[in-house]
Amino acid sequence: MELPDFKIVAEQLRKPSGEFGLVIGENMNVSNAYMNKLAIDSLSISENDCVLELGMGNGKFVSDILNKHESVKYIGRDFSDVMVAEAKKINAGWVKGGRAKFYEGVADTLSWDTKTFSKILTVNTIYFWQKPEIELREIKRVLTDDGLFVIGIRPKDTMLKLPFTQYGFKLYSEEELKNLLTKNGFSIVSTHLEQEPPFEVNGQEVKLISLISVCSKQH
Repeated sequence: MELPDFKIVAEQLRKPSGEFGLVIGENMNVSNAYMNKLAIDSLSISENDCVLELGMGNGKFVSDILNKHESVKYIGRDFSDVMVAEAKKINAGWVKGGRAKFYEGVADTLSWDTKTFSKILTVNTIYFWQKPEIELREIKRVLTDDGLFVIGIRPKDTMLKLPFTQYGFKLYSEEELKNLLTKNGFSIVSTHLEQEPPFEVNGQEVKLISLISVCSKQH
């Protein structure tokens, strides 16, 4: 069996585009389902929360957030115009009802006012941030003083098992992520390391680990 071009896969994971990008989006829904559930549960969503998700992909998991309470509002922002378009389609009902909005854009310049969001979520995006201190500064700015920021990654030792991560991925261990967050104005509320259900890559079973960090603003 011919192996995929892992450099192309890596580029698509960073910014899905074209027909292959649509496939990548669907594949991410499968491979990241367990991690997304952990991250969303860690948000501790409550009444009247305004949630920002950075890198929501095709928006498969938006309903899991909005179904937490009828008063919750959601905004998703993604680097990929293909993913934004798909998210609008998949969540057309939420968009029509005024509870979800989707925008194309990067995470280092957020176009919302200071202290807009009570909960902010990002899963498997930090690998692609060239200067993460800039993204984290913006996240802190738009987060309310009593809000929560939840970031989900797979730690470095797990990611090194995957063949595409050698192409443009910046990997973090649990300690490296903790240090990055605390140096950039966040306090770690809790950290969860969870063994994921077995996942297959190129016919081989890979055991992956989800690392979910729940953070608040340093005061």
